[in-house]
Amino acid sequence: MTKEKDFTERRRHPRVPVISNIVEPIDLVYEDEKTGVKNAVAAVLADLSASGMRIVSFLQAPISGNMQINMELPSIGKFTVVAKTSWVRQKGPVYTIGIEFTKIAPEASAKIQAMAEDFNDCNTRILLKLPEVCVANCKSHAICNKLQKDPNLFK
Repeated sequence: MTKEKDFTERRRHPRVPVISNIVEPIDLVYEDEKTGVKNAVAAVLADLSASGMRIVSFLQAPISGNMQINMELPSIGKFTVVAKTSWVRQKGPVYTIGIEFTKIAPEASAKIQAMAEDFNDCNTRILLKLPEVCVANCKSHAICNKLQKDPNLFK
């Protein structure tokens, strides 16, 4: 008897992979629930949605509890979220960490959602082999490095 895996999508919002122009570390600041000591972890953003993100770090993040994350992203600017760790996977010295936002400013959430939707719309145009893949009002332009990107649209 084999057990079937459930691959049902559980994310509430589409994700946008963070490809370029975001090479500065994300600052995760979390408080140890037992001691009250604040800790900081440097990480690199891998993908982002209006409700969470995936990061990569060489320092393990907290398995549970709340944390504050300060970010500055193209097209969004500086913003802070309150979040919790959803999952952690380790491969050697590298940790991949799923983060769920528990508090995010509505403006930042809306901008991230728009970026993800535009990124996914672009992928659809590529799959359909449409002649005009890149559009002038694309919200994910600042982090896009697709081969189809048309820099002439954004001068």
